[in-house]
Amino acid sequence: MAAGSETKNPLVVKEAKQVMSQWKYEIARELGITPPADGYWGNLTSRDCGAVGGHMVRKMIQMAESQMASKGTWK
Repeated sequence: MAAGSETKNPLVVKEAKQVMSQWKYEIARELGITPPADGYWGNLTSRDCGAVGGHMVRKMIQMAESQMASKGTWK
């Protein structure tokens, strides 16, 4: 992660940090974006980083909606 990004956008579930990081790389590869080997995303274009983040959000919303629909409740 970029320096300072942890304090600007902290995870709600801190234990998910490693999984979210791995997932970000998987999403980038799905989109045909080469993730940085050194972990520094600052050399990628804003468009590419935004595409990765946007796709992650869409997938999280899809997962939440599926979970809510299967339970039939909001809780």
